[in-house]
Amino acid sequence: MKRVVVTGMSGLTSIGQDWSCIEKRLREKHNGIRHMPEWDRYETLNTRLAGPIDNFITPSHYTRKQTRSMGRVALLATRATELAMINAGLLDDPEIKTGAMGIAYGSSSGSTAPVKVFANMLETGSMKGMTATTYIEMMSHTAPVNIALYFGLKGRIITTSTACTSGSQGVGYAYETIKYGRLPMMVAGGAEELCPTQAGVFDSLFATSTKNDTPYLTPRPFDQDRDGLVIGEGAGSLILEDLEHAKARGATIYAEIIGFGCNSDGNHITQPDVQTMSGAMELALEDANLPPSAIGYVNAHGTATHRGDLAESKATHNVFSSTIPISSLKSYLGHTLGACGALESWMSIEMMNNDWYAPTINLDNIDPDCEDLDYIIGNGRDINNEFVMSNNFAFGGINTSLIFKRWK
Repeated sequence: MKRVVVTGMSGLTSIGQDWSCIEKRLREKHNGIRHMPEWDRYETLNTRLAGPIDNFITPSHYTRKQTRSMGRVALLATRATELAMINAGLLDDPEIKTGAMGIAYGSSSGSTAPVKVFANMLETGSMKGMTATTYIEMMSHTAPVNIALYFGLKGRIITTSTACTSGSQGVGYAYETIKYGRLPMMVAGGAEELCPTQAGVFDSLFATSTKNDTPYLTPRPFDQDRDGLVIGEGAGSLILEDLEHAKARGATIYAEIIGFGCNSDGNHITQPDVQTMSGAMELALEDANLPPSAIGYVNAHGTATHRGDLAESKATHNVFSSTIPISSLKSYLGHTLGACGALESWMSIEMMNNDWYAPTINLDNIDPDCEDLDYIIGNGRDINNEFVMSNNFAFGGINTSLIFKRWK
């Protein structure tokens, strides 16, 4: 078995596009949620809230030829990966193009704008607007494929299009690829572009926040006054390597991945299952060969939906009892869907290495129906610990858990 380390990390979010900006917003307890007047045309959509990346600009060195097959989700994924490659010192390394680097990356779907072209064809019989790249932008594996094309990567591609666990599965499957000796290097992560249809999905389930006039007060994970989730967008990329490979090239190591658990509820398409959620955490602990008491912090999925928060709190309590420090970064970013697992992995590592963990903002009154846990509130928490866990749970009953170890 190979040991797997993180040698590069980056992400694009509504609260910043580098760690220094993001950490500043976390410490100031300011979220990236805003009112979306551009959604007013959707008259029956109840929510008008989202966490967009308003200041993202396509880098000037990206050529038209390189980007013509990219919708926004692939563009965000490629840029986040480029920044992670730079962070890892691998951007200009010829080895990444030899087949030694693969990709495990995902999104809930491809870009949704091209869907209109196909819908128009079915509705009217006209192929107006369809180009050679329309499908490429829309396909579920558009993000990893465009990453591979941009960087010339020839290793295996694992597409993880599993809604809210797309990013965490990307990290987990990349970890397993290296652990079992298939490749020495992997790009891992997930991305999602903002689309009103995503808000519509949760709106139809009465699961979105409608605090449209006070975006700074929502979402409110685990709070008794929460009224639902808020959609966000973003991209997170991690560069993973075999430890010996990383050492041989003198790479900076940010953390070691030592545990991954993934399972399926096999029960209900949208309602979470406490037992299998707990089971995913237990699988990660078993993979890491750790007792629950070794974990110093849990990064919660924490979507601010009633059933989701209750089930997650109970599942976490089943594994850790009431002593585990826990917080949700979705209170800052909103729910970035396919990106959240990768972004939360990155931020968990950064917080572990800085001995400070962000609080869940807007958590003023813990829901008494949520299980008793050590919810981090206020100004955050100074904690020095060796292991952190990041959990994500998706529609379809897909559960993931990742464990990261501080590098010494």
